[in-house]
Amino acid sequence: MRFLHPEFLWLLTLLPILAILRGRRSFAPALVFSSISIAVTLAEGRKTGPGRVLAALRLLGLGLLILAFARPQLGNTTTEIEASGIDILLAVDVSGSMEALDFTLKGKTANRLDVVKSVMHTFIDERPNDRIGLLAFAGRPYMVSPLTLDHDWLLQRLDSLAIGMVEDGTAIGSAIGSGLNRLRDRDAKSRIMILLTDGMNNAGTVPPLVAAEAAETLEIKVYTIGAGTRGEAPMPMVDSFGRKRLIRVKVDIDDETLGQVAEITGGRYFRATDTKSLAKVYEEINTMETTTRKIKKFENYRELFPWFVFAGLFFLGAEILIGRKRLP
Repeated sequence: MRFLHPEFLWLLTLLPILAILRGRRSFAPALVFSSISIAVTLAEGRKTGPGRVLAALRLLGLGLLILAFARPQLGNTTTEIEASGIDILLAVDVSGSMEALDFTLKGKTANRLDVVKSVMHTFIDERPNDRIGLLAFAGRPYMVSPLTLDHDWLLQRLDSLAIGMVEDGTAIGSAIGSGLNRLRDRDAKSRIMILLTDGMNNAGTVPPLVAAEAAETLEIKVYTIGAGTRGEAPMPMVDSFGRKRLIRVKVDIDDETLGQVAEITGGRYFRATDTKSLAKVYEEINTMETTTRKIKKFENYRELFPWFVFAGLFFLGAEILIGRKRLP
């Protein structure tokens, strides 16, 4: 149910004011009684007499007429959203090095994976009409979510990402190859992969450049992102006494290979050294890979205001009839 002219509903706020003003104008006649009990009886009779019933009928009738002016309608709306035709696979490194604390999240120090998940949340929310899948990789690739338009479920799967969910290592080439298998049989107009890592390829059986050539053959564009500060980054560790402390570890990202992978496939390589630059990377990719939203909306509403007019006039008419028949 909806109101076509909801601004008229503000008139309902006048009804309590009218009721108060009428009450102030209704003064009982001043008479002298020989007994207080007689006055009490008359006062009670006045409170429950026809006057209050008439006032209630009048206010109810006016309220219903105001609702009629607001044009109440009952019906349904059907919205059909067509997918944009762009399939996106998000590949995320979940190796141990992603635990480095060189990023910030909401003003606090955070590890790389937590920041990546936060930025990806925003990216997914801004592309409601795209089929998006999620792949995690470390020593081997692991498909977390197939391509889907159910982004609520996809975000739940994104939140489940954790460091150590697969054996350690950085299998960039195998991750690209696994992603290609998910994208190759799709009939989308555009297919892209966004791969984020903070290391070098040191695991898996597929070299990254070989996987990139396969992507070029399949016309799948790969955007690559190198995440992490340059030089050294703080890494949490537990010593032999069970105490947690930070150590400085060297950051080793293969910028050259990641750049070549992006170039071969027609994508781009980005370097993100902090939270702000990482968010900007996904914003730029979001802008480059534009999507067209196609929405078909069907509405069918039935007017209800005649019923409110009839009910309002009925109560006002009842007030008039009862008022004429009331004894003086």
